[in-house]
Amino acid sequence: MAKSSLLSSSIARKVAMALSGLFLISFLSLHFFINLISVIDQDTFNEFSHFMGNNGLIQFVMQPILIAGVVFHFVMGFVLELQNRSARPIQYAKYNGSENSSWASRNMIISGLVVLAFLGVHFYDFWVPEMIYKYVDVKPIDETRYYWELVHKFESPVRTALYCVSFVLLSLHLWHGFSSSFQSVGFNNKFSKTIHKLGYAFAIIVPFGFIFIALFHHFNH
Repeated sequence: MAKSSLLSSSIARKVAMALSGLFLISFLSLHFFINLISVIDQDTFNEFSHFMGNNGLIQFVMQPILIAGVVFHFVMGFVLELQNRSARPIQYAKYNGSENSSWASRNMIISGLVVLAFLGVHFYDFWVPEMIYKYVDVKPIDETRYYWELVHKFESPVRTALYCVSFVLLSLHLWHGFSSSFQSVGFNNKFSKTIHKLGYAFAIIVPFGFIFIALFHHFNH
């Protein structure tokens, strides 16, 4: 009975982590779409950014949910990793993991830690200054400031390089995480192969799209 309870608890944690991961993927998609506009049209990017930054529903409902989702996803990742390790108390003398699984799947914690650190830097770069601008300094609203604030962040070659490395590791994290999320929630049918292919495409297009945006602003301003 205890064994069955532990199994159910483990499955529930995996499903919860998968659902939080899929939620974060939807946010990442929206974030990528808006940032990509900065490469295409400065005014449109400012309009989107101003709307996102001043909409009450987004600021006071969706944003806290997003932050809670990020924390939950990574905490659950550590819990599952510790659980998996405790389930294998005896370590094999010789084990060649590369023959049985990809680097991404074996190092989700490593890539996840880097992504978490990157999110911390990202919040420090964009969210904290935005909160100070709106609620501390209380400056007159400037609806055209967003584009040049974004460009300014990518002036430093060191900061731009760190962003690029972080997105490469995000790509590796998504490469394994996207498809495994659907498996965890029980999505296994004739569309599974298509979902996996879409997941791999997403893991390449979106992170490397962010890298393109960072390099574009670094070299063009």
